[in-house]
Amino acid sequence: MKIANRKSLYWVPASLAAALAAFTLATPAQAQVGIYIGRTPPPLRYEVRPAMPGPGYGWIDGYWQPYNGNYRWVGGRWDRQPYEGAYWNHPHYDHYQQGWQMHEGHWDHEDHGDHHFEGRR
Repeated sequence: MKIANRKSLYWVPASLAAALAAFTLATPAQAQVGIYIGRTPPPLRYEVRPAMPGPGYGWIDGYWQPYNGNYRWVGGRWDRQPYEGAYWNHPHYDHYQQGWQMHEGHWDHEDHGDHHFEGRR
């Protein structure tokens, strides 16, 4: 049975440490900034939906957006779908210990239903 010399024993941990450092540096960090508001968002406003401007558009409902510790209304609009069959998932609010937090709306390949009032307490 052959015993490894001391130089090769130091080489293995050093290689593993270098590989781990390279992997850590190459892994993108994901940061999410949360804005919490202490009171419930106001009720949604009713908006008349104008005619669709053409094929390939999806309606984005209006919503209350956090603004300087308060809420401001962002009106609904037609927007081009990024691909055929895309669904718009509405922004929605969830209640946490720190307050109400908005989760941005986004286009998706499936309809997740109406999230406007999810988590309201």
